[in-house]
Amino acid sequence: MSAALFSAATGVSRVLGLVREIICAQLLGVSGPASAFVVANNVPNTTRSLVADSALGASFVPVFNDLLVQGERERAWRVASSALTLAILALSALTVLGIVFTRPLLSFANLSGEQLELTVTMTRILFPILILLGISGLVQAILNSFDEFVLPAIAPVFWNAVIIGFLVYAFTADDLERRALILAIGTLVGTVVQTVVPLPGLRGKGATLRPLVDLRDPAVRRILVLLVPVALGLGLANVNLTVSTYIATYVDPAYAPRAIDAAFRIYMLPQGIFSVAVSTVMFPLMARAVAARDLERLRAALADGSRLILYLLLPASAVIAVLATPIVELLFQRGAWTAADTPGVAHAVIAFSLGLALNGLILLFTRCLFALQHVWVATLLALVTLVVGVVLSLLLYGPFGVWGIPLANSIANLVTVPLMWIALRRRIGVLPARAVLVPGLRMLVAAAAAAAIAYGIWRGADAALGDGLPALIVGVGLAVGVSALAYLAGTRALGFPEADRIIALLRRREAAA
Repeated sequence: MSAALFSAATGVSRVLGLVREIICAQLLGVSGPASAFVVANNVPNTTRSLVADSALGASFVPVFNDLLVQGERERAWRVASSALTLAILALSALTVLGIVFTRPLLSFANLSGEQLELTVTMTRILFPILILLGISGLVQAILNSFDEFVLPAIAPVFWNAVIIGFLVYAFTADDLERRALILAIGTLVGTVVQTVVPLPGLRGKGATLRPLVDLRDPAVRRILVLLVPVALGLGLANVNLTVSTYIATYVDPAYAPRAIDAAFRIYMLPQGIFSVAVSTVMFPLMARAVAARDLERLRAALADGSRLILYLLLPASAVIAVLATPIVELLFQRGAWTAADTPGVAHAVIAFSLGLALNGLILLFTRCLFALQHVWVATLLALVTLVVGVVLSLLLYGPFGVWGIPLANSIANLVTVPLMWIALRRRIGVLPARAVLVPGLRMLVAAAAAAAIAYGIWRGADAALGDGLPALIVGVGLAVGVSALAYLAGTRALGFPEADRIIALLRRREAAA
């Protein structure tokens, strides 16, 4: 049930995120200012991923859960207060340094003139999100430890709503540069709201957070020891994205960064709704299994989570791949976004979709390694993914252009998944590979059938209805909806237990409504 509620809240956020991207595409198109915002937003977000938000939470949750399991609730809250205080102090210092040294940070990108100046200004506006996301990341980790997932998942809904409001206001600006600046300011304000929304959830949890630094507590020191490898393990994925964005500026500084970012947003919709939900809910369960030294329960949770991610993401990736062009046209092709901008983005969507399910498994496996507190292993594997992705990006962007960069990232995911499986097997014993691979292959066949259905429906609707937004809405909507229902019904008829779980969740939602 937690996964369903979390997934629903995340789904609303992702849909609003798509609305945000649709408006942004109409407002800025695939232009120099749009690409400048992508680069500017990546710089503080990469730093954030290394030291704040998910990294801080992932290093905190195992220690916090250990204390709760041992009955040391008061000490757990003292440790949480120390972690929050230290995070605010450190992130404030990093924010100041980031603002001062913005130009050197951007020197690796192929930017110049007005685009460079605009990128510098927006990067400085966006850097304070480091502090805000450090706070919200730790608060979310605390709430997740108490199996509270919904309120943290609702916070991004407000974040998106605030940014959408700023984007609507930005239509009053005549030039693209000013519109991009309004978007940067709206992103900062939205992050403030996102930080505040989950705070009421801390009430009734037995204690409060307060300013405190207690480095004498071994638990606080343990969090700090875990933070470095955890931060690297989670943050290297964002470093990979930032490096890809920098490489994209050498393909076409005005077009490529925004094109890849737009494709990434489509790719992240099913990723955020499904794999992030499953991994987030599974992480505290795995951490508690490790704290109780119940490796059998841990292995069962890992296999169950893997099957569920494959069941949800394999058909999503297949359908997105065959419908890439109409999806991009439907979401983005209006206003400042022209028909000439769509093909490169559609190719990037296809390249990203090839690694969708693999990336979902990586997210789950990484959380399992964090629960085991084998964080350096996760870091090493993330480094392998980064190196393979960067090397392949440099090799592929020349012959393939924009879509060579996301293709390189998908290939890197293919290399990483078996390495992570081997690493987990060495640490928790024989994993039920057959229980994941055999159903996974059956799911792959069913996903291919769903994609064929989706493509056939789209082609038929396109031939019957012609061009135009209403035709796109009907064609894409029918293709996605019918193929999803066919996949669910077909897999249920074939005895997939995951199908019964999804249907049971849908029925519970209907009953609750």
